[in-house]
Formats: sequence, C-alpha cells, structure tokens
Amino acid sequence: MSLYTRLERRLEDQSDDAGPVRGSYSLARILMIWLAANLVVTTLLTGTLFVPDVRYGLVLGLIVGGTIVGAAVLVSIGAIGTRTGLPTMALTRGPFGTRGSLLPVAANVVILMGWSWVQAMLAGIALDYIVATLTGFSSPVIFAVLCQTIVVILAIFGHAGVARVEPWFAAVILAIAAYIFFVAFTTYAPADFAAIGPPAEPFYSPGLAFDVVVATAISWTVLSADFNRFAVSTGAGVIGSGVGYTLSTVISMSLGATAIGYVVLQGGEAIPFDPVTIVEPFGALFAVAIFLSVMATNTMVVYGMVTTVVNSLPGRRMKFLPTAIVLGIISIIGSTFFGLLAQFTTFLITIGALFAPIFAIMIVDYYLVARGSYDTDILKPRGGRYWFTAGINWLAVVAWAIGAASAYVWAYVWPLPFGATIPAFILTFVAYLAVSWSRRAKTPFTPSRHLADRGTPHADTSTSPR
Repeated sequence: MSLYTRLERRLEDQSDDAGPVRGSYSLARILMIWLAANLVVTTLLTGTLFVPDVRYGLVLGLIVGGTIVGAAVLVSIGAIGTRTGLPTMALTRGPFGTRGSLLPVAANVVILMGWSWVQAMLAGIALDYIVATLTGFSSPVIFAVLCQTIVVILAIFGHAGVARVEPWFAAVILAIAAYIFFVAFTTYAPADFAAIGPPAEPFYSPGLAFDVVVATAISWTVLSADFNRFAVSTGAGVIGSGVGYTLSTVISMSLGATAIGYVVLQGGEAIPFDPVTIVEPFGALFAVAIFLSVMATNTMVVYGMVTTVVNSLPGRRMKFLPTAIVLGIISIIGSTFFGLLAQFTTFLITIGALFAPIFAIMIVDYYLVARGSYDTDILKPRGGRYWFTAGINWLAVVAWAIGAASAYVWAYVWPLPFGATIPAFILTFVAYLAVSWSRRAKTPFTPSRHLADRGTPHADTSTSPR
C-alpha cells in the first residue's frame, strides 16, 4: 500500500460525516465552544469599521442589538441540528430537496473560501509586522501564502489538535481584550470616546453598521447545527450557543470599536479592518496573538469547507484527501487577492444576501411546514419525501432567488436606512410560507424524534466530532 493510499484511508476514517449523531455536550461545553469560536480577530476588526463614522456609544448599542437579532436566527437553526442530529448543510435537504440542497452547499463553500482568504491575509499582515519589526523585511503577500499553506497542511493532518487548543487562543484574546480596555479607559474617559465626531463624509450609517452586525451572525449560522447537534438537549444548545455567541461577539466587536477609537484619540488615522493600525499602539505581542488565533480559526474553516464538499450528497462520498488538496490550492492562490480586505463590507453583505433567505426558508420549513419533525427520508440518496421534482423543491429555489435579489437591490440600488439583511429575511420568510402552506396539510404529522434513534443504517451514533 502506497503512502498516499495509507494517508487517504486514515483521513477517511477521521473525517466528519453528514449522518445524524446523538449529542452529549453539556450547556457549559456548548457555551464555551461558541465563546471560543467567535473570539477571533475577524470579529474584532469588524468593530473597527464603525468608528468614527458612527458615534461610539451608538456603535456599542448597535453591536448589542444586532448580535441579539442575529443570534435568534443562529439558535433557531442550531436547535434543528440538536433535534435531528444533522449538520446545517444536510438540513437544507428538507426544504430544498436532496439535489436542490447543492445550491446552499455551493454558496457555503464560496463563503467559507472567502473567509479563508480574508483570514490568511490577516495572518500574513500580522506575521509581516512581526518579521518587519525584527528584521526590516516586509512582504504581506508572501507571508499570507506561507500562512495559508500551513493552514492547509494543518487542516489535512492536525485539525483535531487545533480544535483542542483553539479555546486557549480565545483565552489569550480575552486577556488582550481586558488589557486594551484597561489601557483605553485609564488613558481616556468614556466621555472622550463618546465625543469622537464623524468625518465630513462617513461611509457607515447606523443602519449599515447594524446590518453588518446581523450579517456576521448569519455568517456563523452556517455552523450552528454542526456544533449544536452535539448538545445533550435542545435547551443546552439554545442557551449555550445564544449566550456564548452573544458574549463573544459583543466583546470582540466592542474591543475593535474601542481600539480604533483609542487610535483616533491618540491622533492616528482610523484605517478600518487593518490589524497593524490597532497593533502598533499596543505592541507586537498583540500581533502574535492575532497570528495564532487567525491560524487556528482558519484551519477549522478550511477543514469545514472540505467536509461540506465531501458530504454534499447523501449516499455518495467524495474522497477527502484529493478534495482537500484541490480546495487548499485554490485557498492558497486566493490569499494573494489583498483587494478583498477593502471589500470586506461587500463580502459581509453578500453573505447576508445569500444566507439570510436560506435560513428563513429552513426555519419556515422545519418549524411551520414540517411541524418540527424531519423523517429519515432526508438521509436517502434519492426518492422519498424530500425528492420533490427530480430531487429539487423549486418553490424553495424561487423563494431564495427572490430573497437574494431583494437583498442586493436594497443594499445597492435602493439602499434602506436599516440595511438589507433583515428585510430580505422577512420577505423570504413570508414568500416561502405562502407557497408552502398547502404542503403542511399534505404532510403526515409524526412526533419529533432524533434521527439517530430510528434504526436507519445511515445513522451515526457517535457522541463527539471526529
């Protein structure tokens, strides 16, 4: 047996699958998973986008409000994962059909690839700052490629180890957050931050800032069922993910807003979504923490992207290693596209446009049309209740297209003062409910049961991620 074959077999044994699992994680453990997941530099840097365009005090209120609204969607999808044992993308077979689910799967891969590129660039910038400080050599593109190459290797060989140490990186970020808050508010009073005035032509309005905060939660919702299907109960998953996500997001974004406000009060230039801008006032140790946390998070992003593709269709499993190599090469090439950092707001709005309608459809389909119960037919490669028309539910596809198009129009053609993500979600919710309500009466009601308990040969009754 060749080395490649042995490696491929080992990875196949260790890779996650899209079958149902019976969870055993307590509320506290789910809370810590979500607390660690979003205590990352991308969320922190998102907070730097809003100040000084929007008043500091209002920014904090928008962060809290937008996070709570977005978390409501996140926990609703996560609860479906707990009750069925299925990850998020597998659950899309319910409303979109066995083959129609490839639409959200493709959108998920595109979004995860974008996140991977952004995080590789941030890691490269942080590493470049450290190296330039010590040696004078500077090349962010080279370091971004190096960082992403390491990430791909870790995603293939060491994702399990990275998942175990990621909470420690979150603890480091919390310690840094405490330090930055201490320095900021012992140097300047809260009133000084509140007095920071907007520029003559601000880019961000309060509505757009709120929309970006909600879109951040939407971007994390693609993983909500993936994590929460391991919760021991629906309550543990809902409370743990809701509290953990809300705390981590509010802390991270508020930290970013405070750090960029500190830069402004120091007389510096407020360059949004630039780690160097907030690293310089607080020291190279901050750059090291950014580098390590981004590398850990990005490893899990790349691994999740590969797993999504491998398990895109039930009954048909692609090879893990060649898929990881192809996607890894694409992610390394894309890490050189530094112009994406300047388009980060557009990237987040795109996430909202693509996924807010998808999650609206999923919530309507599971809670209202299916009345809180999915049948084991959702595990079949073809046929059954979720086959619809040749594997596609065109009503869901059309509702998604309407929602996505409306999000684009309301974001760029006729911008709404309160953003496009929530209106697109509501429009899609109502549209899909209207066209699917008749199916509710035709769908036999079955009491909600976990899919791993139904004796299906597809069921995976493991209690923890591999």
